[in-house]
Amino acid sequence: MRGQRGRTRGRPGSRGRAAGGGPITLTGRGGVVVLAGIALAGALLSRWLDLGVLAGAGFLAGCVLAALATRPADLLTLAVSPPAVFLAVTVLAEIVTTLGEPSPVRGVAVGLLTALASTAPWLFGGTLLTLLITVPRGLPANVRELRDRLAGSRLFEQEENENPVRWEEPPAGGRGRRRLSPDEAD
Repeated sequence: MRGQRGRTRGRPGSRGRAAGGGPITLTGRGGVVVLAGIALAGALLSRWLDLGVLAGAGFLAGCVLAALATRPADLLTLAVSPPAVFLAVTVLAEIVTTLGEPSPVRGVAVGLLTALASTAPWLFGGTLLTLLITVPRGLPANVRELRDRLAGSRLFEQEENENPVRWEEPPAGGRGRRRLSPDEAD
């Protein structure tokens, strides 16, 4: 094992990012996880310390960090996720903070409505900031690539739909047997 470790360390590109000083890049999923983690920490601290601004500031910080650290090829995944992450984090924070109350369902419902109403501007600001950061980093190219892939994956072309029945082709299950054309069947 010791020899294997030495070989892996000696390979080019196997150094850790911290040693090389290069930037850290995340996949799209990693960016969403970073966004959710920072936003959840802010939301929980906001409830426990009774400082409403911490929930929004945590979400905004998570949006900025994730938008800057996500690799350009995965920016589309990150750009569409802030509203869903915001809702999930808010629901989770309300559930965690109301677990010990006598009526947790009512506490979650009231707390969720209050939290969503008070932090809605932060949601819009974080989503807008994510878009403002990801557009110059390559988001339009990701959208074009997705559009091209979707256009290229159409199941039926126009010429194939003109005559969907193919009499000349053998049936899928019977190899070697040929289906008769309408002229041969008479």
